[in-house]
Amino acid sequence: MIRVGVNGYGTIGKRVADAVATQPDMELVGVTKTKPNYEAEAAIRQGYDLYAAISDRAAAFDDAGVGIAGTLTDLLDSVDVIVDCTPSGIGARNRSIYAARDTPAIFQGGEDADVADASFNARTSFEAGREADSLRVVSCNTTGLARLLAPLEETYGIEKARVTLVRRGGDPSETERGPINDVVPDPTTVPSHHGPDVNTVLPGVAVDTAALKAPVTTMHTHSVNVTLRETPTTEAVRELLAGESRIFQIPEAAGIDGAGKLKEYAMDRGRPRGDLWENCVWEESINVSGRDLYLFENVHQEADVVPENVDAIRALTTDLSASESVERTDEALGVGLESLLSTGDDARDPITADD
Repeated sequence: MIRVGVNGYGTIGKRVADAVATQPDMELVGVTKTKPNYEAEAAIRQGYDLYAAISDRAAAFDDAGVGIAGTLTDLLDSVDVIVDCTPSGIGARNRSIYAARDTPAIFQGGEDADVADASFNARTSFEAGREADSLRVVSCNTTGLARLLAPLEETYGIEKARVTLVRRGGDPSETERGPINDVVPDPTTVPSHHGPDVNTVLPGVAVDTAALKAPVTTMHTHSVNVTLRETPTTEAVRELLAGESRIFQIPEAAGIDGAGKLKEYAMDRGRPRGDLWENCVWEESINVSGRDLYLFENVHQEADVVPENVDAIRALTTDLSASESVERTDEALGVGLESLLSTGDDARDPITADD
């Protein structure tokens, strides 16, 4: 069993902790919080051992009547790998703490690429973890783009990818984030940082990106145009993407016209927190004109990196292959949405979680 700790039990941390807890080859040793708030209570109610992320604040948990198992240093002494799910910038500060205890670490995409030995995506750069002591799971947008572009590059070759990202203003719990009533370039420079970040896990593919920020909290939307080196049919691209377990093609008959209905669909399917671990591509948006492919996809910023974190744990600590790890992760979590309204003989059977 791989003993795992999660430092930071927030938006990503709580989801990673739950995902680790479902894996048959992993043990969630504990999670950390900086203060005894509602998320600390949620961790305890989940049955997770809680640790104080900052030792000087341990007394605050006792004062609030919240029992803890120790501090972050105690957790590090008990695990084989730590997954850092702290806010952007904090992970970089924690790097020296992990290194001092020779604890392999996984960081999130909010950190700069040099925070870790290599950047990670299960679909494109699983082997990066073999000789590494630390990995950075790339951001939600980069994860989604790597999943989409990899099969296209492998099958047809990519001459140029152009992506406009309409990004959510903040997560549902981030009440301090904006904009409130505006759509703003974010960043105002073009291209944005997303394209170079894709190249940390999918090198050699030309990707230009531009990004906007909108006053929504649910998901990111990508408008994608890829000039391919070969000329496929629209149906061939749909079939290709249907073979990717972490891409969900939304059938036109489903009547899902945006992020709100996608989240409701996920909740109706019994997904925890309405999470969508897959890229959600509108099937009718997939269109090939000459060598140019066009499509729209949505990426759930709270969830799509969760299975990647699980695979990163195995890449750092085992000799399991990428395909074996992805299959194990997907089976345990239940990744691989398939609508009853999908058409065609290539439709995948949905995977049922084994828990």
